[in-house]
Amino acid sequence: MPADLAVIGLGPLGLPLAQAAVAAGVPTLGYRTGPDSGSLTAAELRRMLARGFRPTTSPDELARVRTAVICAPVTRAADGGLDLTEVASAGRTLAARLRPHTTVILESPVHPGTTDGFLRDVLERGSGLTAGRDFHLAYSPSRVDPGNRSWTPGNTPTVVGGLTPACTESAIAFYSRITDRVVRARGLREAETVHLLETNYRHVNIALVNEMAVLCHGLGVDLWDVIRCAETKPFGFQAFRPGPGVGGHGLPRDLTAHTADPDGPALRMVELARQVNDGMPLYVARRAAALLNEHGKSARGARVLLLGVTYKPDLDDERNSPAEEIAVRLGELGAQVLFHDPYIGEWRVRDRPVPRADSLHEAAANADLTILLQQHRAYDLQSLSVKAQLLLDTRGATPTGAAHRL
Repeated sequence: MPADLAVIGLGPLGLPLAQAAVAAGVPTLGYRTGPDSGSLTAAELRRMLARGFRPTTSPDELARVRTAVICAPVTRAADGGLDLTEVASAGRTLAARLRPHTTVILESPVHPGTTDGFLRDVLERGSGLTAGRDFHLAYSPSRVDPGNRSWTPGNTPTVVGGLTPACTESAIAFYSRITDRVVRARGLREAETVHLLETNYRHVNIALVNEMAVLCHGLGVDLWDVIRCAETKPFGFQAFRPGPGVGGHGLPRDLTAHTADPDGPALRMVELARQVNDGMPLYVARRAAALLNEHGKSARGARVLLLGVTYKPDLDDERNSPAEEIAVRLGELGAQVLFHDPYIGEWRVRDRPVPRADSLHEAAANADLTILLQQHRAYDLQSLSVKAQLLLDTRGATPTGAAHRL
């Protein structure tokens, strides 16, 4: 049976969309673009298959769908911009099979102007069709929050902007089938800029509270108590928490030299926020060395146990996790690093395997320093704080006084 929808890219952006579409009764084709894929249990896959989901690696099947949503991964390029290699590949694959009247939607995080410029050119060159006349073209910023059980693609408002009013309406008609509310943007660039604002808002606020963490440590002030009190203000404040760095697929983006207008104004605050957040792994390593020194030990030769190396709690996703650089920095100080994570069986840092602790409490008792990087629910932090010789909590998750906090 032909599918109504093709989700191109079954990674952390595409898989939740496919799940939401299948749950809404939309016959869905899932096209894998590479080895990067989201996590599905066998039971979840069986349910999706029973409801009309069909995974495939055959690009020819893309010629039979009414709507195609590109959810290809975007990474940071060497020059600091965005690497659109996977978006281009997905676009070329679709273009060779694109039929008139198909609706093409991009959800990958891109700079404003990418859909109308870069992707449109790829699609038109490969298909011989014209966007806005022969097929619909739109952008919708992905709002996937992996692991969030309260907000899913089904109940999170979806923003849509099209190349033409007709493109917008076609995309709205599709998303109205799978989500409770669709918000109409003025156009493509407005929709793309929504993602820019939302992503940078997160990074700037995390950077602020990370700077506060460094400041408060120097002043001898309990930042976690400060946040607890501040978040009682019913207006003008939203609580963010510090951490060892920022991970995941939501990259902070300053458009300078990486947009259609390289002479446009720079987002200076975003670049500063990136520098602050990128500096947190080094700060954690230095705090670790200082703690060891305070307890009569040297970082050189010390056994350091890292707890939780994923970028979010209770997920098996390591993308851009600050744990990797922390391990590198500790290694540069001469420490012997090992890790424990209930979701990660093997962990490599710069192509070198890191020893995994099988017995968590035994490893914490034997380590000179244990560093909590991610507060997985599986961790009994009260017990760990008793077992560990020395515990550095970068998440403020342990009971007050049970550990040294970031």
